[in-house]
Amino acid sequence: MKDTRRTRAVLGVLLVAALAMITVDYRGGDHSPLSGLRSLGATVFGPVERASASVVRPVGNTFGAITDAPGEKRRADRLARDNQRLREQLRSTRLDQGRSAQLQRLLGTAGMGGYKILAAQVISAGQGFEDTVTIDAGSSSGVRPDMTVMSADGLVGRVTRVGPATATVLLATDQTSSVGSRLEDSKEIGIVQGAGRRGLSGGATPLRFQLLDASAPMRVGQRLVTLGSQGERPYVPGVPIGTVERIDAASGGLTRTAYVKPFVHFTSLDVVAVVVAPPKTDPRDAVLPARPSPPPSPSPSATPSASGSPGKKKKGKKGPKTEADGTATPSANPSSGG
Repeated sequence: MKDTRRTRAVLGVLLVAALAMITVDYRGGDHSPLSGLRSLGATVFGPVERASASVVRPVGNTFGAITDAPGEKRRADRLARDNQRLREQLRSTRLDQGRSAQLQRLLGTAGMGGYKILAAQVISAGQGFEDTVTIDAGSSSGVRPDMTVMSADGLVGRVTRVGPATATVLLATDQTSSVGSRLEDSKEIGIVQGAGRRGLSGGATPLRFQLLDASAPMRVGQRLVTLGSQGERPYVPGVPIGTVERIDAASGGLTRTAYVKPFVHFTSLDVVAVVVAPPKTDPRDAVLPARPSPPPSPSPSATPSASGSPGKKKKGKKGPKTEADGTATPSANPSSGG
């Protein structure tokens, strides 16, 4: 089609007519005089528009997905990081609550014994032949070698090596560990020794107790506390150790041996305390936990005897009945006189 003056004039007239029709239709709204023409156009061109949209839309969606892919990837990565951070915060909150409860129990135990303590956390376990753990407190916090280490449940061990920010603790279960101990009630003394790593698994008892006086009384269920050391190092007095679980039969020796179940769970140590100052007086058995109250024994059921049961008559004896007010009434079956 040639670009002539007449063509341009026709195009201009059509544009003016289109603008006029649009203006009239817009101002007329629902009552527009061109509403019929609009409906006719929708009827004629609607299917064509829908068909073309169905063809073009997938192409547009694909193109949009390709162009938006980097942004979607960044949003997905950001959401994953946010979820991971929230999970870590939740886990940290739970750990903090558990450690706070342990610390509260630890402070209560130290308060009963009069110990001045420094709280610490177990950060690793020894891999050598010794039963050791590493705690996150060292010389910069006032920790020194040969200090007692305890938990809220009882004796953990003693400090052997100290660094600026960490310290190594030899556990009471180690084979080289020897702790002066005293039985509750009888106050008999002896030595608690560790049985090594083999005592930490398989249900074995990781501590042995040698009573110095072989003739002294000892029974299963008695509990042990630390006797204390000269100069209060490496062990302060009164720290709970464990309960006598089994006693070897006396063999005529100078000592007797018992096997002790410790109060402390050595395989799940977390919050512990280093005793940086001993108590002013020996707490004796004051730090031992209260014994659980025994379950109530069932009361025997009352079984009436045959002779004392009301309404029963003794054989061979027949006599008058007695009313509640004590008056006698004749028997319903009087015996005949011979």
